Amino acid sequence: MDLITSFDRSLFLLLNGLHTSWLDPVMMIISSKWVWIPFYLFLLYRLWVIYKRDCLKILLSVALLITLTDQTSGLIKDAVKRPRPTHQEGLSEMVHTVDGYKGGKFGFVSSHAANSFAIALLIGLLPSRKRSMTPLLGLIVWAFLVSYSRIYLGVHYPGDILGGALVGVIEAYLFLLILSKWGGIKAREDGTTVS
Repeated sequence: MDLITSFDRSLFLLLNGLHTSWLDPVMMIISSKWVWIPFYLFLLYRLWVIYKRDCLKILLSVALLITLTDQTSGLIKDAVKRPRPTHQEGLSEMVHTVDGYKGGKFGFVSSHAANSFAIALLIGLLPSRKRSMTPLLGLIVWAFLVSYSRIYLGVHYPGDILGGALVGVIEAYLFLLILSKWGGIKAREDGTTVS
């Protein structure tokens, strides 16, 4: 376990050390929830166009999934009690932070990673008449970007991100199973899809 912790810390210092003054505010924006509202509205539009009659079912599933991943990651944080790098004695003075942002006390697992990977998998793996991996890959790139911003800002170790992503993936998969049992999700019957 000491070897894994040491590797996690070294990888964190490497990734957190890749900072520049112009990227600092960009990463703060990427890490913000509110900046993604236009992106979420675009996803909502695509879901409506492609899944019309099942759109409400999908939106309810996304809302429940985000609630579940938030609660799960919060419970794990409280149980594990692993300090964030910004609160880790002997490390905090080496951490690059932006505008004094340090996050809460505990960091394992990352709620940002859990939520973004859960959304990416749930929406990206919905059935579609158009067999393309582009939406899934785009959503995964978005989830990685949000997750990396947390390391860049100094508030999560890579292990926190990996743990959060795993929570998100597992819970999204469970929701996809539930959706398939709950009458399934179908793309529009007329075959119309949006590129």
